Amino acid sequence: MQQYKILWADDEIELLKPHILFLEQKGYNLTPVNSGSDALEEIDHNHFDIVFLDENMPGMSGLETLNYIKSTHPNLPVVMITKNEAEEIMEEAIGAKIADYLIKPLNPNQVLLSVKKILDNKRIISEKTNLSYQRAFQKLSMNVMEAQNHEDWAEIYKKLVYWEMEIDGTEDKSMAEVLNAQKVEAEGNFSDFIMKNYESWISDPDIDRPLLSHYLIKNRIFPLIQDDPVFLIVIDNLRFDQWKIIEPDIAELFSIESEELYYAVLPTTTSYARNALFAGLTPFEIANRFPDLWIDEESDDKKNQFEEELLASNLERNRIKERFSYYKILKPDEGKHLSEGISNLMSNRLNAIVFNFVDMLSHARTDMQMIRELAPDESAYRSITKSWFTHSSLYDILKALSNQRVKVAITTDHGTIRVIKAQKIVGDRKTNTNLRYKVGNNLAFNKEKVYFHRNAEKIGLPKPHISSTFVFALEDHFFAYPNNFNHYVRYYKDTFQHGGISMEEMLIPLVVLGTK
Repeated sequence: MQQYKILWADDEIELLKPHILFLEQKGYNLTPVNSGSDALEEIDHNHFDIVFLDENMPGMSGLETLNYIKSTHPNLPVVMITKNEAEEIMEEAIGAKIADYLIKPLNPNQVLLSVKKILDNKRIISEKTNLSYQRAFQKLSMNVMEAQNHEDWAEIYKKLVYWEMEIDGTEDKSMAEVLNAQKVEAEGNFSDFIMKNYESWISDPDIDRPLLSHYLIKNRIFPLIQDDPVFLIVIDNLRFDQWKIIEPDIAELFSIESEELYYAVLPTTTSYARNALFAGLTPFEIANRFPDLWIDEESDDKKNQFEEELLASNLERNRIKERFSYYKILKPDEGKHLSEGISNLMSNRLNAIVFNFVDMLSHARTDMQMIRELAPDESAYRSITKSWFTHSSLYDILKALSNQRVKVAITTDHGTIRVIKAQKIVGDRKTNTNLRYKVGNNLAFNKEKVYFHRNAEKIGLPKPHISSTFVFALEDHFFAYPNNFNHYVRYYKDTFQHGGISMEEMLIPLVVLGTK
């Protein structure tokens, strides 16, 4: 164990010798002093890992000493020790960012616990987390092998994300490679599960199927508008792990009434999954019922420019005549303007707000080297998401809503996956450009490594042409053309993409919040 150095300042330091001996026997190096000024002298000339500071010392008080330490050594942990339980002293000490607060008389184990909590916290957490994952590994592997239905897979993915984030928060990431291998195995089994069941989910209304994109608003959002105004916030491209990284900030504002995973429809892209979400229809049904609102693959027009009209048709079809609003936030000033006028939306029963930042982040990561360097992996990708959220207009909107009597539903249209392996595919010039799915007339591909469908209407998709085939990438694969293959692999490998079949893209969060 590393030998940590502890400075202990107390005008009655002689009375604390039993505690000092106890800590020294545990392997800590103690320097005792009798006053605040002596403590500052030691700190200015020697390195210490932690300071124990008596609050009530003659001359320079503990709080005065604390303020000086924080002004010169802001990262040095200080534990305030006092006989005084006055609330104002506690608040002043806490405001000065103390590491801990102990009340005399002291118990040796109480002191040791404080030291371990501050100095050995990361090591202990790493050891316990890795040990806990090792214990859970076998059971999770069995869950992956024995998964039977959509609910099993939702629970498996939640557990994998939980362990991914737990291990990500440790210093010793020795189990990260094991977890990654387990996740790769799970992705393969999940792809097999989707290929076996997806068509029946779309075409057979009588089977057990998950909540899909086109049922989300009818089954989860419409029932909420009976009581309070509802704000439906769709954060484009938000993965479940990205939700979990911003959840603590949101939990400070709202009570989390429910959290679930639903299944995005294929292809897991904005033009299909989000249009299905707002319309309450499959893409095939949208194209047939509202041909003026459906932009086909070969068009250069934006493919999600009629979301407000699709939402209106959904409300009308379900005989809901309440007032609603729709906003799409593409720029920070648009979100700021909306947050400032949030009170004007309270007369609407439903307010839908789309935020495009996460989607733009994934595309920017593909196109910009700087973003790639800032987000080289899932951990950094989550970190950037959290940084964006805490400085975003979305956070401002949620703060404003937390003071109102409302329901807030946060969801997304699809997730995204970091792609690693390239799959060769051949198509003509009319083939779409997405890396995770292709649709075209004369596609050539390895049938063993993809999910493909020639009868698109059976999986809820409109065909651009009668002979069109949809082909979906599985797991962490992406499509690349044989021409200039190595260039495409170098350019797109390790980028975040969507459109295909993976847990990250298809198993996505829906969270309902209530005001506290």
